[in-house]
Amino acid sequence: MKMVKNTGDAAVLIVFCVFIISVFTSMILGIGVYQNIIDASRQGKEERIGMSYIWTKIKSGEASGEISIGDFHGISALCIDEEYEGQRNRTAIYNYDGWIYELFFRAEDEFQPEDGVPVIRNQSLKFDQMANGLLSVSVGNETMMIYPRASIIAMGGGIQDE
Repeated sequence: MKMVKNTGDAAVLIVFCVFIISVFTSMILGIGVYQNIIDASRQGKEERIGMSYIWTKIKSGEASGEISIGDFHGISALCIDEEYEGQRNRTAIYNYDGWIYELFFRAEDEFQPEDGVPVIRNQSLKFDQMANGLLSVSVGNETMMIYPRASIIAMGGGIQDE
């Protein structure tokens, strides 16, 4: 009779150990899922901030300058050329070392990508000049089409008035 009692105790102990292992496994898997959700949320937020920043720079440069896409040291850059006190200046916005950089300099001067100021962390930034002056800006998975000096913006597939 004593042997049956020990077997029962062993069975309870085995069930308890399986339960504890299941709880820890669920916690570890839950932590991984939670981290993936946080990472996706952070990436989406950084993309939206990057798009907003670039859109604002383009819209602020429209009144006083010329907006174009340039190539600097193999890096695609948004260029806003403006005249200050008789001198031609340029603001370049580009992706370098995982960041969106901004650099303000005299248009005739050369710069190195590391000379700019890192503004927003981002892994992907792409500019394209399209027909009729349309600019395509891609930040991560988001794409925005802008007609400089116009009041229509197409973002994420839809068209909205400013």
